[in-house]
Amino acid sequence: MVPKTRSKATKLQLIWPFFFIFFIHCLAIFLFTRGFLLTRTELPYYSNCSDVSLSPCFDSSSIPSSSSSSSSSSSSSSQGSNQTCWTKPVVDRLVIIVFDALRFDFVAPSSFFPEKKPWMDKLQVIQKLAAEAGSTARIFKAIADPPTTSLQRLKGLTTGGLPTFVDVGNSFGAPAIVEDNFIQQLVENGKRVVMMGDDTWLQLFPHHFKKSFPYPSFNVKDLDTVDNGCIEHLIPSLHDENWDVLIAHFLGVDHAGHIFGVNTMPMIHKLEQYNSIMEEVVEALKSQSGAGGLHENTLLVVMGDHGQTLNGDHGGGSPEEVETSIFAMSFKNGTFSLPSELDSVSCGLNVDAKPLCVGTIEQLDFAVTISAMLGVPFPFGSIGRVNPQFYSLGAVNFLSQGIQMEVYESDSDIVRWMQHYVNALCINAWQVKRYINVYSASSVIGFPSEDLLHAVDMYSRAQENWLHVVKGSLSDMNESCPSSFPALMRQIDMYAHYLDSVIGLARSKWTEFNLKLMVVGLSILFLSLLVQVFAIKRVNTFYESSLSTRCPEASVGLVFSIFAVIIRACSFLSNSYILEEGKVALFFLGTSVILELRNSFNKAQMLLEAALLLLLVSALRFIMEFGLSKQAGNLSSVASMLGNAHDNLFWISLSSSVSILALLLLAYLLLKYVCNNSCQWVQKYVILGTILCYALIALHWILDSELLNLPVTLQDIGKSYIPRVIYAVGIAQLAALVINQLFIRKRTLYHQNDLASKIIAMLSAWSSAIILLSGKQGSVVALTSVGAAFCIMRLENVWQVATDGTSSNVTFYSLPTTQWSLLAVALFFCSGHWCAFDGLRYGAAFVGFDEFMLVRQAILLAIDTFGFSLLLPIFGLPILISQRHSNNQKRQSKLSVSAQLSQVYLMYGCMTTSSVACMVLCVTIQRRHLMVWGLFAPKYVFDVVGLLLTDVLVCLASLYYIDPVEDDSKQN
Repeated sequence: MVPKTRSKATKLQLIWPFFFIFFIHCLAIFLFTRGFLLTRTELPYYSNCSDVSLSPCFDSSSIPSSSSSSSSSSSSSSQGSNQTCWTKPVVDRLVIIVFDALRFDFVAPSSFFPEKKPWMDKLQVIQKLAAEAGSTARIFKAIADPPTTSLQRLKGLTTGGLPTFVDVGNSFGAPAIVEDNFIQQLVENGKRVVMMGDDTWLQLFPHHFKKSFPYPSFNVKDLDTVDNGCIEHLIPSLHDENWDVLIAHFLGVDHAGHIFGVNTMPMIHKLEQYNSIMEEVVEALKSQSGAGGLHENTLLVVMGDHGQTLNGDHGGGSPEEVETSIFAMSFKNGTFSLPSELDSVSCGLNVDAKPLCVGTIEQLDFAVTISAMLGVPFPFGSIGRVNPQFYSLGAVNFLSQGIQMEVYESDSDIVRWMQHYVNALCINAWQVKRYINVYSASSVIGFPSEDLLHAVDMYSRAQENWLHVVKGSLSDMNESCPSSFPALMRQIDMYAHYLDSVIGLARSKWTEFNLKLMVVGLSILFLSLLVQVFAIKRVNTFYESSLSTRCPEASVGLVFSIFAVIIRACSFLSNSYILEEGKVALFFLGTSVILELRNSFNKAQMLLEAALLLLLVSALRFIMEFGLSKQAGNLSSVASMLGNAHDNLFWISLSSSVSILALLLLAYLLLKYVCNNSCQWVQKYVILGTILCYALIALHWILDSELLNLPVTLQDIGKSYIPRVIYAVGIAQLAALVINQLFIRKRTLYHQNDLASKIIAMLSAWSSAIILLSGKQGSVVALTSVGAAFCIMRLENVWQVATDGTSSNVTFYSLPTTQWSLLAVALFFCSGHWCAFDGLRYGAAFVGFDEFMLVRQAILLAIDTFGFSLLLPIFGLPILISQRHSNNQKRQSKLSVSAQLSQVYLMYGCMTTSSVACMVLCVTIQRRHLMVWGLFAPKYVFDVVGLLLTDVLVCLASLYYIDPVEDDSKQN
């Protein structure tokens, strides 16, 4: 019996729901994002030297010197270095060397870890100095706050404030910092700052540097340009007198991690290079550190802005990413022992078997501690605390002013230093309280009154103890006051507890959520689900079956689909399931295949396809583990997974051979299709163009092989020109298909292979660039996904035979569409991505290019990120329709096929929306969760971007696949 169709249906009636749904999603996401990703209020206030007069503490000019004949700490000090301000300056010059993505185990001795790794103990000069210099040098484990992107870490290091997630979006175009920061304070107080290296500093501080040597930082494939620029200017600058603070930011380790990973030779070579650089830097500083020398009172700080995973990624909140290192060394001669009550360290042996102790510092404390040591006002918005271990590196300066160190007894030295430190903490606590008060008054929401009152009470008790017990003991710093040690320690503890409570309060309550906007956005998103369900039923009015035959097997597929979609969506309420999202999707996909296998066995049909699909799902599970490796692009990480050295020539040869073989199989399948099926000449030449591109990709891999020692010219051709040719061919293919659709193609009834030819041509046009950007794993992922898609398509026949083609579209297509959606989710993870900013493969943005152009690199990165999970699945989804259409050619009209296309895309979009809606609900519920910025917020960003891209691609696909159907009734 022929299905009834309505002649009034038009193409516009079938596709306008997609555009309406896209508008609803944009509105919902806009409102929710405005409520969820609000930054904390940045106050336009700056600290000044005169502000300290409002505090109950001493300023640096009113603290008596340790000698009546106190003199300048250095005759060579720069302008403003002896200016009295909030605290007494203990260093005159500061050298900050930033090694981007410096893991803690890059710096700390291997004896501190259970197992020695190849990348450990490469920065031996730092370990040697920390062991030999005693109290004037120390290694710290520095703890960063997630997200661990470079922009946020630099903002946190310089402002002393906590990061906000929304800043991640600005990592590729950093805005200037407008709130108070220690760079601003340096400039305002007459310090001359010189910068070299990562140009992010210049974007954050565009008018602050006396001299700068910036280098572009976005080309992660370039390991040397920024580092060589730093080397060129760093050593000569150490002999100049025209600066007070020097900043050199190296990027080689970060880029080596992104491209190769940690356990690779490029990373080890970079660390060895940094060790050589540090030897030169220390030698230059030591040679001028004598009495009256240029660096007599210079502080050297070598630090990382964040860590990185073994894959070389960062951005999240895992221990590997938040743990970095700081090495600080004062070149002032002398010794000082920090009280054990303030010196919490872990000790071990360095590579020379000498004892070495490592302290701990929060990166949040860096800005205020450095400000205290330089004698400049603390940044207005800083909530960190002056770290005692770091601050003690300048103790020699306090104790040596005017009197020789050896005449002091150790107890007197300790008390004298503690008097300075407790006053610095007093100013620190007063500054934090001032900021909290102003913030609470200025912010719309502020802090909860109960928590705020508790913090105020702690501060009041600390200040009461300060005024009545401690302040009097500071009236004469010339006397040795052993009896005041307990009082000073109690005061330090009270200030520390207050500051820790404020930091804890800020970490838990910092971000201001606008719940009204969040609820409205969430409600609109769930409302869009109802719109999609209504639109699915509406399409039935254009394709009504006059048969009422019901099929229990098809109903089982529908029930399973609903169950799988709901359970998977609800799994996002658990952070553990979010971390294992890809595995959950594969579990449901595998379960559906078992259901298919059971049905195939009962019908004695398609057993081979069902068994093959189950095998491919198992293969995808292995590829997913493999795809999470940084070496996935080279496939040689399989060796490391199996316990072998991944640089073994056998494994490199095998991985290259597997990749090229998979590419050849893909090309063979396309060639076989062209030879065995009739298709339009445009589609034919598009497919042949893709076969040519596959050959170019294979050539690109061969020329880029580690096994061949090819001339530089050939390497350049393979690295730059071949990818550009592939991009150009891909653009020409897409343009040809669009032109063919708009102007050439005749409005005739579907040829038996017409829809399939359009699908294959479109997929082949996209596939070349996606495989190229995905690296050598791309061809394997593509071949596996083609096999899985083929099996899903073929297994439709089992249901079709059971229903005799009479079941409704929703019942018939529910299970294969669900499988298609789950496969798309799995392919995202199999291609080496995950829902975090460290899951982006930045190297893909520079395949074929060395220069950075934001739009071009963003497009390439987007294609790599969403190629296998969105582009190919969405443009390939109509293959499910083409299979049913080709089996029932005589029963199908153009309108019925178009209606089925519309309905299947609506079902696919509804499944995607349901998952995203539950994810947004999860984010709303978990907005105060400990992992909200490290896990839930990145997942939210990836999901809503994926939802909007899905809507856009579905709109484009509907325009491409759905033909005009003004009146089809005459043709039936």
